[in-house]
Amino acid sequence: MRSAAVERTTKETSVSVSVALDGTGRYDVATGVGFFDHMLEQLSRHSLIDITVRAKGDLHIDDHHTVEDVGIALGQAVRQAMGDMKGITRYADACLPMDDTLTRAAIDVSGRPFLVFKVAFPREKIGTFDTELVREWFQAFAMNAGVTLHVETLHGENAHHIAESCFKALARTLRAALAVDPRTAGDLPTTKGRLGG
Repeated sequence: MRSAAVERTTKETSVSVSVALDGTGRYDVATGVGFFDHMLEQLSRHSLIDITVRAKGDLHIDDHHTVEDVGIALGQAVRQAMGDMKGITRYADACLPMDDTLTRAAIDVSGRPFLVFKVAFPREKIGTFDTELVREWFQAFAMNAGVTLHVETLHGENAHHIAESCFKALARTLRAALAVDPRTAGDLPTTKGRLGG
């Protein structure tokens, strides 16, 4: 079972995360940020990664530290759960429609973190949630998971749909890229002999 747990405590947040990559999409998420919880639940459900998140942050200031630190911890947990990465499919992409919105994501589970995020929101808030935090979460996750990730919303007018399509598109790419290919089980998907660095 490819699984891991990470705890991260700073003066701003206290975060604990656990993941099981070969799960069924079960989630138990509580960050104190309702819309963000909804996004993490979508990530779990559509990636089939079991995810548990507990976070307490300085929400009296704003949601930024909580969202970013959950991204860091979740990325670290996914990276640890991958282990030696032998046999994984490595590359995947998804084009995710959600009503008015279409978002494309592509991932390389390379060990070399990079993010390209071309997503524009028509407003600054979804309820009380700052839309700029969507990119902050993706940045934190990609850097700490060690993945090259491209996310682009091709069109969309509803801010909620845009954000949700980004998380669901990531979920579908993770689901495919982290799957073990039985034809290459035991082998690294690279000609270099190692992933990362």
